[in-house]
Amino acid sequence: MSDDPRAMIECQDVHKYYGDYHALRGIDLTIREGEFFSLLGPSGCGKTTLLRTIAGFEDISSGAVLIDSKHMEDVPANQRPTNMVFQSYAIFPHLTVAQNVAFGLRRDPRSKAEKAALVEEALGMVGLKGYGNRAAHALSGGQRQRVALARALILKPKVLLLDEPLSALDRKMREQMQVELIKLQRQVGITFVLVTHDQEEALVMSDRIAVMFEGGIAQLDEPETLYARPTDRRVADFIGVMNFLPAEVIAESDDLVTVEVGGLGRVELPHAQISRSNPDDSAVMIGFRPETMTLIGPSQPHTQARETEAIIDEVVYYGDMTYYDLRLEGVPDPVRISMRNVFGRDVQEVGTRTRLAWSPGSLVLFR
Repeated sequence: MSDDPRAMIECQDVHKYYGDYHALRGIDLTIREGEFFSLLGPSGCGKTTLLRTIAGFEDISSGAVLIDSKHMEDVPANQRPTNMVFQSYAIFPHLTVAQNVAFGLRRDPRSKAEKAALVEEALGMVGLKGYGNRAAHALSGGQRQRVALARALILKPKVLLLDEPLSALDRKMREQMQVELIKLQRQVGITFVLVTHDQEEALVMSDRIAVMFEGGIAQLDEPETLYARPTDRRVADFIGVMNFLPAEVIAESDDLVTVEVGGLGRVELPHAQISRSNPDDSAVMIGFRPETMTLIGPSQPHTQARETEAIIDEVVYYGDMTYYDLRLEGVPDPVRISMRNVFGRDVQEVGTRTRLAWSPGSLVLFR
């Protein structure tokens, strides 16, 4: 992405109704040229509807959609500078790979040789050079996904729209294709807009992410900011794993808030570490991620960080990581801590009384 990117897609107060159902609620959004952008949220939040309004497959009820500074009102999908890769890939099984990729060129006035060269170029982009004569029905899931990408890219759109394109792949292939999509986007340099409900996928692939709930955008930020400083508890709870502890605000100044935190004690936090609670939740809570705290073994010396005693309630071993559920004094529910299994670090057992090292910088106050 360039240092000073311009807007490629603009949504201005976009609303979409299906009868009485309000699917999109005042979407204001700018997606930059050359950006890998993700729309993330649970099923039914409006992310696919928003993608389809950008593509032109859905009309908007009010507001405006601009692509490359041009209003898209009354511009049909086949005349917009976009192309779309669907969740199902929509590969024609009776055609060869080359015929599938060339399908969008069937009304193009260029010669047969020119079209063949474009097909080879597109297949080369997605790592399928030499696959043109292969039968489409004989391809693996990952290869079919690449064919769908090549078919979309051969038309050289300004925007590529991706509707959960990796959801049908197994975990290993999905992780491989995530990396390949990142490389492909950098190679072609066009704007990618991805719809996904997979938080990890969005964090890995995106320059920026819009988290959606109930037809609106709850937070739009870069992945690191979204993960470390969610603006409200709903976003924090949706992105990754977040522990929540009951808290009470004791005092507040222009710079700091003093909070009594269940299981951790009294702590002072700067205003930069304050976020909102859910609209229907007035309780004050402290949140922290599992990897931001450290379990101290019985034989390990005390650290420079703050320490809290805990009892191990459950241990789940994942090979590279071990997850511990800990009981803190005065806290009704266990908290989850993740520890990487480095050489020399023993996995502690259920029932062990242990120490938890932490820093106030890892805490977020929701109020």
